[in-house]
Amino acid sequence: MRTVDLLVIGSGPAGQRAAIQGAKLGKEVVIVEKQRMVGGVCTNTGTIPSKTLREAILYFSGYRQRGIYGRGYMVKRGVNFSDLRQRIDHVVLHEIEVARDRLTRTGVDIIYGHAAFTGPKTVVVTTDEGTRTFEAKRIIIAVGTVPYRSDRVPFNGTTIIDTDSMFTPGFEMDQLPRSMLIIGAGVIGTEYACMFSAMGVDVRLLDRRTELFRFIDTELCEALTYHMRSERVTLYLGKDFTEVHMDKRGKVVTTLENGREIKTDMLMFASGRAGAISDLNLEAAGVAVNSRGLIEVNKNLQTNVPHIFAAGDVIGFPALASTSMEQGRLAACSAFDVPCISETELLPYGIYTIPEISMVGKTEQDLADSGIPYEVGIGRYREVARGKILGDELGLLKLIFHQKTGRLLGVHIMGDGASELLHIGQAVMAFNGSISYFVDTVFNYPTLAEAYKIAALNGLKRVGAQDSAGVEYEAPDAPGPNCGIAEDPD
Repeated sequence: MRTVDLLVIGSGPAGQRAAIQGAKLGKEVVIVEKQRMVGGVCTNTGTIPSKTLREAILYFSGYRQRGIYGRGYMVKRGVNFSDLRQRIDHVVLHEIEVARDRLTRTGVDIIYGHAAFTGPKTVVVTTDEGTRTFEAKRIIIAVGTVPYRSDRVPFNGTTIIDTDSMFTPGFEMDQLPRSMLIIGAGVIGTEYACMFSAMGVDVRLLDRRTELFRFIDTELCEALTYHMRSERVTLYLGKDFTEVHMDKRGKVVTTLENGREIKTDMLMFASGRAGAISDLNLEAAGVAVNSRGLIEVNKNLQTNVPHIFAAGDVIGFPALASTSMEQGRLAACSAFDVPCISETELLPYGIYTIPEISMVGKTEQDLADSGIPYEVGIGRYREVARGKILGDELGLLKLIFHQKTGRLLGVHIMGDGASELLHIGQAVMAFNGSISYFVDTVFNYPTLAEAYKIAALNGLKRVGAQDSAGVEYEAPDAPGPNCGIAEDPD
């Protein structure tokens, strides 16, 4: 039996950051990964492959240039999955090498094998060479999730798949399907719907909910819904299915509650994920989980067993790679009683639909429910030269600010590069900045960042703000040292 200070189970974003933070605290750290490669779901079957697939699709489909060269423009016709897979494999292998090198350079010992608890502090790891037993003073569980699979769906790994299937070894798809039904209009399902639609696939999206996303700005959600329909995505919202089967012609037949049948070449089930805990034997450790196999933790990421912590997707919402990284770091600090600070109120969200959506801070609904007086400012990509250069006619940047003080309360963006552009607003919010910052700051030209200035001026015009000379803001070229808005007393 080997005794270590910290044992981390899982090498995804949360596990990596937890192990590295533990090593930097001078602790002896072992990280256990059941696959023969580090990175977890994020690198191998989730975030990295799907976002690389999106980028490959945007390139081959010529989507970004269609606003300039016409809707029929494509870089290459007859694209098959092998064309897309080539780019995915290139990126995934690079990310695996980077992660492995980072862990080893930090002094983390990587063990490839299946971990299972035999007691609250003991874990047996089954490797290709045999079994090894570890006793750990602290344990962090960061095993991530697996796709949830409904009993009503007869998965076959070829024409009826889950969201990880395309990136698992052995999956073959010579040609893209002509039609596809995606069950689950959450973030993952909607992202895939947009991707395959851009390649000309007849995509249908089914969900019991009546809207796509409940946590993003309503205006952006409505704009995305309209755009998806204009790109020939058929939305079956507020509907559920009762049965899925294959017909004699090899079509996937999905029967809805009202008896309607939807026939497609492929079905992707994207209705949620469950904790990847089936092999851990958590009962031996006494760790509590919920019905979806997600581990319950407190604000310090501590489970009901004091020396066992959990981080990443396995603890549930928001289940983003970025938040998982931070949770891993915080879990390691909490495990060894090291004070740490994290800005949890300003977590950014990136949704890689087409067009991309990103947000940070409050929505209009949040502020309306809280009784906070607010105003909005809108800047559209088509109003800046860079937007026209890129051919993005749909891009939209929305600033939400306090009507009395001008303090920035939320940033919501839809369009090319939204998840990158968002960080400008996030930084201003972190310092309790006013919307006047965007008026007084010089941005590179031509850039999408100019949309911040246009949105700020638009918002100030709505509240009748004036500059120091008493001139009301009316146009984007108006000066504005203070914007006529009081400084936030906080």
